[in-house]
Amino acid sequence: MNGEYLLDTSVMIALFASDPTVTGRLRNMREIFIPSIALGELYYGAYRSNQLLKNVAIIERFAASNVVLSCNADSARQYGEIKDRLRRKGHPIPENDIWIAAIALQHGLTLITRDAHFSAVEDLEVEMW
Repeated sequence: MNGEYLLDTSVMIALFASDPTVTGRLRNMREIFIPSIALGELYYGAYRSNQLLKNVAIIERFAASNVVLSCNADSARQYGEIKDRLRRKGHPIPENDIWIAAIALQHGLTLITRDAHFSAVEDLEVEMW
């Protein structure tokens, strides 16, 4: 999977809002991957919204048309390494974002995000959109 892209929750939210920067750049990509953790965050937002059915349908269509990557033993090992390095640096980031970074590192994917704190994760290729 090297050279491909993993979308963070922040970028998917921008995509669903038809942000022209995100829609334009994604249009030129062959394949994108979605971390199951980010889907969970999107579903949480949908359940908190006033348009539950509409938002769930959007998420489900998007997930069905892309490859969703789940956690396994290798991503758990990556998670442990990332979290320990961040702890030693005194630079924690949100738990879900550590899992998302772990999936990106596990699969050799570039993470596309709008969250600057991912830059604290060593060896993680990040593009800020």
